[in-house]
Amino acid sequence: MKKVVLLGSTGSIGTSAVKVVQDLSDRLELVGLGAGCNIGLLSEQIRTLKPLAASIQSPEDARKLRSEFGSEARIYSGEEGLIELATMPEADIVLVSIVGTAGLKPTLAAIRAGKDIALASKEILVVAGEIVMNLARECGVNVLTVDSEHSAIFQCLEGHKPESVRRLILTASGGPFRNTPKEEFPLITLERALQHPSWVMGRKITLDSATLFNKGLEMIEARWLFDMGMDKVSVVVHPQSIIHSMVEFVDGSILAQMSTPDMCLPIQYALTWPERIPNDRVQTRFSSIGTLTFEDADEERFPSLRLARQAGQEGGTLPAVLNAANEVAVQAFIEGQIRFDQIAALVEKVMQAHSRIDHPCLEALLEADGWARQSAQSISATLGNRPITV
Repeated sequence: MKKVVLLGSTGSIGTSAVKVVQDLSDRLELVGLGAGCNIGLLSEQIRTLKPLAASIQSPEDARKLRSEFGSEARIYSGEEGLIELATMPEADIVLVSIVGTAGLKPTLAAIRAGKDIALASKEILVVAGEIVMNLARECGVNVLTVDSEHSAIFQCLEGHKPESVRRLILTASGGPFRNTPKEEFPLITLERALQHPSWVMGRKITLDSATLFNKGLEMIEARWLFDMGMDKVSVVVHPQSIIHSMVEFVDGSILAQMSTPDMCLPIQYALTWPERIPNDRVQTRFSSIGTLTFEDADEERFPSLRLARQAGQEGGTLPAVLNAANEVAVQAFIEGQIRFDQIAALVEKVMQAHSRIDHPCLEALLEADGWARQSAQSISATLGNRPITV
């Protein structure tokens, strides 16, 4: 029985992870649940799953849960609560599915405590990949991936030496605007941008898919997960989202991992690795899929890919700046402060103004993150619909 702590239990990845644990109740047990502000769903999960401990962001909500559950579960709150869960002596693996960088400190704490990590929050490696992976090696823990693309690459790489790899090929659905003329980007509404053709995800991730910033972040994440240079990480558009990613080897052979899109599959593989456990939840029928197609990724229409490659190549604090500026830009678009096409332009403006620090410590990364957020907010607040000069 593998004991699991789930940080981000009420989000889209978290609720899928709960399904996986319930499917494999003879193999997996949830001992800790961490949530943001959805106290209703967290309360329901505590009643159903009976974890040893749980945490929620608000201290007031934590008091309500203590009143409801008494001694049935230890209840924590805030970042300190997430760290308490991440370092639980009972836990074998910590699944981190918190959006943004809020899961960074709990992840580092879990690694120091000797816990394996199942990572669904790509921002953690984008911002602090060098620190996280170095610490994992020092502590002898595994960092497993829950992203469908990185899970695919991980599966294709198993049993192969790093020097046998020519390139990692991340697939992208292309989002809802794959065929939308660039001239129409200023007219894209929030409602249209939230209509993803393949996946059901949270709002932030869905908008990152529309701009392809999600794929840019995944490029940087792949660089750290698999210890590859950015020159070996590429993107191809695959609208059907059946092939989740591929690895090309030095002899020209290409291995791909494929299935009907369902996040339960990579979640299960991360939680049960190195085993494969029977589960009938994901069914793939090729006759109903029909045709698989591929296109080059258009970096002119989606400059997020170019910006991410630049950040990944230059490294240091620049990926943290890219990530933070993008989070602010996406929120500004949600609130109607900027247009859809201004998201990438705002990120580029902030990146250009940043003085990069190489091999930064955690404090320097967090300072760069804060600086980027403040800079992006200042620009977006005065922008309106005026063009951004970069």
